[in-house]
Amino acid sequence: MQWDDARMFLALAREGSFSGAAKRLGVQHSTVSRRIHALEKDLAKPLVERSASGYVLTEAGENLRTSATRIERELLAFEAASAGQSDAPSGELRVTAIANMASTVLMPLFAGFSTAYPNIDLRIEVTNDSVRLAERDADVALRQTNAPGETLIGTRLTTVASAVYASAEYAAALRAGDIPEKWIGVDCCEYHRTWTRQARPEADHSFCVDDTSLTIAAIRGGLGVGYLPCFMGDSAPDLVRFREPEQQHDLGLWLLYHRDLRSTRRVTLFRQYMQRKITGISALFEGTGPR
Repeated sequence: MQWDDARMFLALAREGSFSGAAKRLGVQHSTVSRRIHALEKDLAKPLVERSASGYVLTEAGENLRTSATRIERELLAFEAASAGQSDAPSGELRVTAIANMASTVLMPLFAGFSTAYPNIDLRIEVTNDSVRLAERDADVALRQTNAPGETLIGTRLTTVASAVYASAEYAAALRAGDIPEKWIGVDCCEYHRTWTRQARPEADHSFCVDDTSLTIAAIRGGLGVGYLPCFMGDSAPDLVRFREPEQQHDLGLWLLYHRDLRSTRRVTLFRQYMQRKITGISALFEGTGPR
């Protein structure tokens, strides 16, 4: 059995579907199906069977998952140790970050890191979903949270504050009593969704969005007020704070990675670089800078 076949089987076991495994690995659905069927033929045992909710592992599949997972961990540990011993910082570094941050305030930092370390192949993946660092979906994750995973290690880079913003015209009209107060339904993350519900539990949102780039566009369009992280809201000259940041809404910006990668030089360099750069612009994240 080749490791590539075992890797495809692990992806299928973790995703529960051939399409999910194909997406996870970046290959065609037919490729995963063909390799899994070939693996079952070589082992002379069925590894998966269809259920109402997808595919489940047979007894042989469970045994193979246990063995393949152990081998995967050993390979990753060896890779991390080998990379940590290399003199020249090189190789691939996969970083996942949330969309609103990656496309704005973090992109110049990513560009600077690539310039400083041209032999490191930096690959940025934008997603708001949780990432399984233990299974190497990525090497490093930049996430807003106050409860990083217990199996991960990392560094708290700064505090991310949020406030309620409005367009200058909309805020003026509200304060003059000329229009009713409307809140934009924000569904970009659990935090802003919960805070909006707490702030206006009785609100009937006539306009909802699921991304902060859409939130800022809706606010600019005078559709209501809404929560934005201060690094976005304070950077928009046509927006004003309708409500100031509250400490209970503060989130930590964490740089997270699996403990097996703690000695990997490219991870260490990236962590140190981001620490230095984020410290220099921490007021932007904390909402305490000039506006």
